[in-house]
Amino acid sequence: MPEVHLTAGTIEYEDSGPPAGSESAASAAQPGSRADAADHPTVVLLHGLLMDGSVWRNVAPGLAEHARVIRPTLPLGGHRIPMRPDADLSLPAMVGLVADFLDALELRDVVLVSNDWGGALLLTALGRDERVGALVITPSEAFDNFPPGIPGRLAALAGKGGPLGVKLALQPLAIRRLRRFPLLFGWMSKRPVPNAIADAWFAAILRDHAIRRDVAKYAGGPLDRPWTTAATERLREFDRPALVLWAPEDKLMPRDHGRRLAELLPRGRLVEIEDSYTLVSEDQPELVLELLRGFLAELAGAGAASTGAASTAD
Repeated sequence: MPEVHLTAGTIEYEDSGPPAGSESAASAAQPGSRADAADHPTVVLLHGLLMDGSVWRNVAPGLAEHARVIRPTLPLGGHRIPMRPDADLSLPAMVGLVADFLDALELRDVVLVSNDWGGALLLTALGRDERVGALVITPSEAFDNFPPGIPGRLAALAGKGGPLGVKLALQPLAIRRLRRFPLLFGWMSKRPVPNAIADAWFAAILRDHAIRRDVAKYAGGPLDRPWTTAATERLREFDRPALVLWAPEDKLMPRDHGRRLAELLPRGRLVEIEDSYTLVSEDQPELVLELLRGFLAELAGAGAASTGAASTAD
């Protein structure tokens, strides 16, 4: 798996692109390069706490037929390489880490897709969204819902106990039949995450003190909900295309947050995904893929129209 070295530490990521033989396959496969934005945009898929990019495994291959698809493993507990011991992993710092990742790969006009973790929604407030050309928000933390629901608040409480508190809180995840308990992972998806995938998510944090240290720094760090609310509302300044894919049955992300986000975004629109909880890529992967492909096609069409208008003007 490719790696990029940031100030906070090493980030692993998966990088896939159009099939061999397609016009931009060569450029899409090179770290730091990007395919032509009009035809083959770069899509960056983010994940939530105690997961990695494999949460998008049922969507990414279909997207990669027409786009460069990058899935970084953020230091949110599913990572395998600990961050530097002195790394700042507070919420604002983690948002900055996403921006640093985009900088390090020299990506531009990225279609940034969030899920569960709401950090991507705060890039605009921190003035770090210059590499984002379009935004897709699937069920994620927003406004005052940091961390989300009772499970999120229990995670925050565990984090305040340091690595030991995280270790004690996560022991039930080692027992497969307990994972579907609502206060663990039961409210993340309607359909159970396959054991092999979940085993991989939890393996490092269950055995590695340094990974637990990273999560304790993030989950147990100071949290200012008035600030997260105000920072989310700064999305009214994001003047690029945006798509909100929300799950009305979600147990952790309030239904009205989807509507509020779509109304905030000047070029945003809302599509509700039925029969799903937070992990829409687990519960409704075919629909999510269809909607993302449609959004990419809209972006390509708008880009072509803009280029044509410019040519006519010349």
